[in-house]
Amino acid sequence: MDCNCSRLTPGKWPLKAYKNTEFLNSPHARQIRILCEFTEPERRFREAKVRNTVCFFGSARIKPPEGAEATRDALTSSPEWKAAGPARRRELREAADRTVAMARYYADAQALASRLTRWSQGIRDPWKRFVVCSGGGPGIMEAANRGAAEAGGPSVGLNISLPMEQAPNPYQTHELAFEFHYFFVRKFWFFYLAKGLVIFPGGFGTFDEFFELATLIQTGKTVKRMPVVVFGSEYWKEVLDFDALARWGMIGSEDLKMFHFSDDVDEAFNYLRKHLVAR
Repeated sequence: MDCNCSRLTPGKWPLKAYKNTEFLNSPHARQIRILCEFTEPERRFREAKVRNTVCFFGSARIKPPEGAEATRDALTSSPEWKAAGPARRRELREAADRTVAMARYYADAQALASRLTRWSQGIRDPWKRFVVCSGGGPGIMEAANRGAAEAGGPSVGLNISLPMEQAPNPYQTHELAFEFHYFFVRKFWFFYLAKGLVIFPGGFGTFDEFFELATLIQTGKTVKRMPVVVFGSEYWKEVLDFDALARWGMIGSEDLKMFHFSDDVDEAFNYLRKHLVAR
């Protein structure tokens, strides 16, 4: 039988499978890579004594107030503005004003994460503290990590590798900053340690996370229902008609009690603290 196989070089040992990077990055080792994304974070969470998280969700597109205002201030000197006609200028102005208006949610997420962290740091047993967790990227995610850092506490960042490069924000705790390849494993870690959720305005990604986690709560896949704060009632009640879902019989009226709408940082904090302590 013909064989084009090369022979082993004398004195050279064969490569162990777990050191074979070509194999580990191949389709054949997908199960191993998935398992790594389950087990490696578990080790880090245990070493950092992280058992309970409060997860913040929201758009990566929402800018901090200082950035939004700087963008608006620079608008009239931009090449696009100078080349635009009256109608296009109105569009640009409206977009800039909307960016500034949405920036309030960045400030609110930052303030709420800071208050939660400051309160949690006062809990004596580190295993019983509640650690802010975000998706690790910009926007609302950055605001949550930033607020926790300002309060002098740790925070988790569960970043995901995307074709458009979602860069990790600099405020998450280094030992608790993760980079996932698989969305479903990332979602597992969002929910597995979560004792509370805060949903800020967002798009498809926020909807995806919100409704998957809401489904798990609704179907009793949690030991106990957790507090879910939906922050920004004007936004959410315009883009999603929760009452219509119940009116059409697609959810039960009792399912509407899963969510607590809020527009105030103090009120949201007090609601979360009350329910977190009651667990």
